[in-house]
Amino acid sequence: MITTGLAHHTFPLSRLLLFSSLPPLSSTLGSSYPTSIFNQIPNPTIFLYNTLISALASTNNTHIALSLYSHLLSHKTPNPNNYTYPSLFKACGSHPWIHHGLALHAHVLKFLGSTYDHFLHASLLNFYSKCGKLELSRYLFNQIQDPDLAAWNSIISAYAHGTSTCSDDASSCIEALFLFDEMQMSLIRPNEITFVAVIGACADLGALSQGAWAHAYIERHGLELNRFVATALIDMYAKCGCINLAIQVFDSLPKRDTMCYNSMIRGLAIHGLARPAVGLFNVMDRDGVAVDYVTFVVMMCAYAHAGLVDEGRRCFNSMNEVYGIEPKIEHYGCLVDLLGRAGRLDEAHEVVWKMPMRPNAVIWRSLLGASRIHGNMELGELALRHLTELEPESGGNYVLLSNIYANMNHWEDVRRVRKVMKDKGINKMPGHSLVEMDGEIHEFILGDRAHPRSREIYAMLDEMGRRLHEYGHKPSTQEVLFDMGEEEKEDALSYHSEKIAIAFALVASDSTVPIRIIKNLRVCGDCHSSAKLISRIYGREIILRDRIRFHHFRYGACSCLDYW
Repeated sequence: MITTGLAHHTFPLSRLLLFSSLPPLSSTLGSSYPTSIFNQIPNPTIFLYNTLISALASTNNTHIALSLYSHLLSHKTPNPNNYTYPSLFKACGSHPWIHHGLALHAHVLKFLGSTYDHFLHASLLNFYSKCGKLELSRYLFNQIQDPDLAAWNSIISAYAHGTSTCSDDASSCIEALFLFDEMQMSLIRPNEITFVAVIGACADLGALSQGAWAHAYIERHGLELNRFVATALIDMYAKCGCINLAIQVFDSLPKRDTMCYNSMIRGLAIHGLARPAVGLFNVMDRDGVAVDYVTFVVMMCAYAHAGLVDEGRRCFNSMNEVYGIEPKIEHYGCLVDLLGRAGRLDEAHEVVWKMPMRPNAVIWRSLLGASRIHGNMELGELALRHLTELEPESGGNYVLLSNIYANMNHWEDVRRVRKVMKDKGINKMPGHSLVEMDGEIHEFILGDRAHPRSREIYAMLDEMGRRLHEYGHKPSTQEVLFDMGEEEKEDALSYHSEKIAIAFALVASDSTVPIRIIKNLRVCGDCHSSAKLISRIYGREIILRDRIRFHHFRYGACSCLDYW
């Protein structure tokens, strides 16, 4: 290029900058090589600036990309344009670069005013959604007169990921589905990116019929079942309680990569199918599919849900010894959870103290949860002290400790914890349960009477209570965190959101179809034992997904074997 004079022309130079900035050449030459070429250009055009900024930003050289952008601003010409900012906004969507993204938005307004194009608009609303500012993303979206596919995909993905700082995941996912309906009415045809977001929202909501409709649409319209769509479908069917359909999708794929395997293993893990998960891991290993740190997270979860402690320990040790993967904090969290669930609290506590990084809130919460299950007040109090330092506003941590005290009838300690919560203005996260019926999502909370069929629901609740009593069910009143009479405690347990959801499903659905419920918190012991018996009394399969795993209730038994 130098000897022929092509080095004086913009387009050949842009190709050279791009080629030298991207893997595999960049890993050999480093980021200094393309910047040294750029520095030799006497009067670089905005096209050349944009090319190198985009290449650097896309290869995680955010600091160098921002430095080059600053270099651009320090010269009077050329000015930034619509193509300067999208890659920078994408790179600044995570810590520690977020504040740079806010400054970049001010520069967009300064240099471009309101004349920027749809692509830049989409990158802006993507940036704000990653920052957890869904309201700003929606505001920006609403400013677009005729949103194109990129804009629709950006806003639907923003809501599907549920990253709002002031709304819960369920409402965000429901809004994603509403937006998808609006998109269809606008006659913009969805693509694979759209469906990854839509299917993800269906997965989180447990909206099986809508997720299955999306799957049918993909097949009917000849869209590509690429690894992202396939992974989303596997995850959706698994999270909707249809693990067999997830397996069907997985088995139908001509080529399976690490993402697909990880999603399938995760699905098997949350359904308590540890042995099939181990078998699939062995197939993955045998076929030469690369394992990564996520693979070991989902495998450790599989062992934890099944109580396979020794196997889980061997899996953890094999990460470094066999696969050369250094365990991260997530893997230590899984190990603590594995040991804690099995009642090996001393070992779990030892792991926490010896791990090479500072324990985070997830690890201390696992230890607190294990202390609740096995009634270890001393360890529970220790875990809570660390949790209140890391998460001073989280009510769930105090509730876990209250559970320990309540289970042991230490009501004075329960009141003390409640007083601390009240004095600090900390509220317990309200539990809610979702049921999909005929394509509609119905949400219930504790003692909910807002549903149009409330009278029928409460009549069914009364019937359920009578029949449970006839079958010898004794309510687990230790689940109630208040010192009150046994009869009052039993009433309080009767109106938990999952029981209301079951009553609604018994009233509103065909007796031949499974009842599918999603709860945002861990299912309580009384609701668990009640659901087992209800599945027998009414001859209904109940599939309940709580915050931790799936419970399949059939013929009076649960797939978790009462280990969860």
